Amino acid sequence: MNPAIQMSLTLGEVRSWLPRLLECGLLVVSLVGWTADEHTLPDLTVHEWGTFAAIAGKDGRAIEWSPQGVPRVTASSDLPQFVEHFDSVNFKLGLRGTIRMETPVMYFYSPRDVTVSARVSFSKGLITEWYPHADRVLPGGAADTILSRLPTDGSIAWNHIVVSPNLAGEFASQAQSNRYYTARETGSSPVRVQTSAGEQHEKFLFYRGVSASPLPISAKLTSGGKLVIKSLNGYEIPNAILFERRGERVGYRLTGAITDATSVDPPVLNGSVDSLFGDLKEILVSEGLYRDEAHAMVETWKDSWFEEGSRLIYIVPRRFVDNILPLTIDPATGQIVRVFVGRLEIVTPATALAVKTAAAHNDEATLDKYSRFLEPILQTIGQGH
Repeated sequence: MNPAIQMSLTLGEVRSWLPRLLECGLLVVSLVGWTADEHTLPDLTVHEWGTFAAIAGKDGRAIEWSPQGVPRVTASSDLPQFVEHFDSVNFKLGLRGTIRMETPVMYFYSPRDVTVSARVSFSKGLITEWYPHADRVLPGGAADTILSRLPTDGSIAWNHIVVSPNLAGEFASQAQSNRYYTARETGSSPVRVQTSAGEQHEKFLFYRGVSASPLPISAKLTSGGKLVIKSLNGYEIPNAILFERRGERVGYRLTGAITDATSVDPPVLNGSVDSLFGDLKEILVSEGLYRDEAHAMVETWKDSWFEEGSRLIYIVPRRFVDNILPLTIDPATGQIVRVFVGRLEIVTPATALAVKTAAAHNDEATLDKYSRFLEPILQTIGQGH
């Protein structure tokens, strides 16, 4: 409106225009509200769990490692054949990094069908396996196996995920049993992803990767056999468990929250794995997972987390997870819960002695108990552990 004309309006004319102005104003408010609703889904909930596996060097910090030198280990032997891979199935064998990100699964909960996109990037890392089919995995070709030299962070994106709570379709499967399938045993809504070969159905989004990023924690053995656990760079570790297994004998100690440095005695090997399962599930629930999700996570990884050797099992700080593995869901959800468990292998004198003795006697059965960690264990022993 021209200012001169505006100034010449009488009070009566302003009053006559008021209903129309209010109508326009309400229309604007309505449109704004409609736009916001289109970009938020308050009744959609996303829960995610996964594992960061690493091994501590002599100084207690995570070292770079690779199972490349252990031919009995394959990079994806615990995954179904329908899972997709970066470059090739065995490409992961040559990657040298500090963190192996294992089996993150992302669950969706919605009372109605909704369509969303999801994108994850991995600092100083690559996404190496995933399912269902992703629209984009970067970098798009062969990458440097020394992850600390990567020019950009790896990432994965699903652009069109249909969350379908009433979907009754069958999920991909294969003949043999596999730990992958245990993750489906939750009340999450199925998802549908369209591919050139047809639609893929699953109970979650799955992906894995490797990174050269440092951990938010260190764990160093003292000469007296204690383990000094430190939180690094201002991250508080919500909870941790020091676990040890020697044959059928197991033991563990709960540390509680770690804000600076905590000294922990080695566990007495008179414990019960079943008791540990219960303690760990309660910790996972307290961090925000549903009980069936916590059960699925422990069932998925119990054979790996609680195998021969010594390790620190800890809750990875959420802030660290979001920094190293930023996740974007669009439209925005009502809630996102992300619970990652860190597994930090500790090369104790008992582990070093067992591996050296087995290697000297070509005892493959014992060496297999340490599986993919053999290379960094031998490396640490060679440094005079």
